[in-house]
Formats: sequence, C-alpha cells, structure tokens
Amino acid sequence: MLKSLNRIFTLTSRNIKEILRDPLSLIFTFGLPLFMEILFYLIFHNLTSQFEMRYLAPGIVAFGQTFLTLFVGLLISIDRGTSFLTRLYVSKAKSYEFIFGYALAMLPIVLVQSILFFLVGGMFDTSLFGVGMVLGILVSVITSLFFIAFGILIGSLCSEKSVGGVSSILITGQSVLSGMWFPIDGLNGVMVTIMKVLPFKNATMIVQNMINGVNDGFNDFVLPLIIVLAYTIVGFVIAILVFKSKMKNK
Repeated sequence: MLKSLNRIFTLTSRNIKEILRDPLSLIFTFGLPLFMEILFYLIFHNLTSQFEMRYLAPGIVAFGQTFLTLFVGLLISIDRGTSFLTRLYVSKAKSYEFIFGYALAMLPIVLVQSILFFLVGGMFDTSLFGVGMVLGILVSVITSLFFIAFGILIGSLCSEKSVGGVSSILITGQSVLSGMWFPIDGLNGVMVTIMKVLPFKNATMIVQNMINGVNDGFNDFVLPLIIVLAYTIVGFVIAILVFKSKMKNK
C-alpha cells in the first residue's frame, strides 16, 4: 500500500511539473472564465438575478472546471504519443496509480480557480465572503472530479489532435445544460428532467447552494451530490479499464 502511494505521489509530482511547463494553457484556464465572470456581471447583473454575483461566481467556478477536461486530456494524450508512458508501462505501476497521479495533479488548479473566481466575485458583492465561500471552495473540489475523470478517459482514448473536439462536448454540456446562463422555469418538463439527471446542472447547483444556503437538504445538496458522484465514479472506473487495456497493448 505504501509503495503504491509513493508511486502515485511521484507521478503526481511529475505531472505538476509538466503542467507548469505550459503556462499559456494555465493562463487560458484561469483567464477566460474570469473574463466571462467580470464581463457578464457588468453587462447583465441589473437585468436579471441570474447574473448576480452570488449565482454567477459559483456558476463560473463549475464552468471553469470544464477546461480541466481539455487540460488533463491533452496531458495524457501527449504522454501517450511519446516514450514516457511506454517506459512506465514496464514498471510495477498499476493503471489506477497512473489515473490518480493525473487526477491529483489537477487539484491545485481546481483550488486556485475556485479561490480566484470567488475572491473576484466578492469584490463586486461582499456578501460572498463568509463560511459559504469556504464551503463552496471545498465542494468545488468534489465537482471537479467529474470533469477530471472524463478528461482522463478522453485522453486515454483520443489522440492529441482529437482531444479538443471531444472535450468540447463537456464544455458545451456545462454551458447549455447547467442553467447557469438562463432560468430553467420556462423550459418544458422533458428538458428540465434531462438537465436534472445529467451532472452539469447538479454540479452548478451544489456550488451555488453553498453560497446561497440550502433550503432542502436532500434535493438541494444530497441528491445533486449523489448524481455527480455517480457519474464521477463511472468515469474513473472506465478510465482505469481503458488505461489498463492500453497498457496491455503496449
């Protein structure tokens, strides 16, 4: 067990170093959602409550995590295209150790994203500052695992050139099906049901409710959390199996 943990932490350390070697992608991962947060607030917050910072900031936190799918997917696909993973395949490392090594390397980005977006949001609306913000940051780590899991899966399946296109499916899903840009009250029942059973709206709802309070503990927190975790577990299990298959092929 101890040897397994050491291998995971060694892989995590290596992956963090690789991430830091690509500062342009980091700037994009932080900069684009932050720009959208400020721009949409300034333009729309007087028109609809949807863009009040207490809803917008946690929504941007969840939306920004979609870029982790692209980030980690590219990292794995690039490693697959080089001799790095080929050399590691002959080591004693297990497939789940590789997967967790990539996943843990993304968590510092998650924390920086969440703290940055909430702090900037708090500059426009000081009511964000408080225990709710701390809880929102902690919960955002959980919701990020869904996007990280499917980023790892995409990177394990796709080439470097196709990762961007496939990852855009999750980015689009979070944009369209999370309800963060528009109220869902006017949508028909089928569409609302679809949004409720998919992870996108649930991930956004969990973070938003940490800021704005939970009225119904089960429907506002427990059920959305179960749905997000279910998709996350499925994503990691499939990613581990696919990665293991790739290792055997090598």
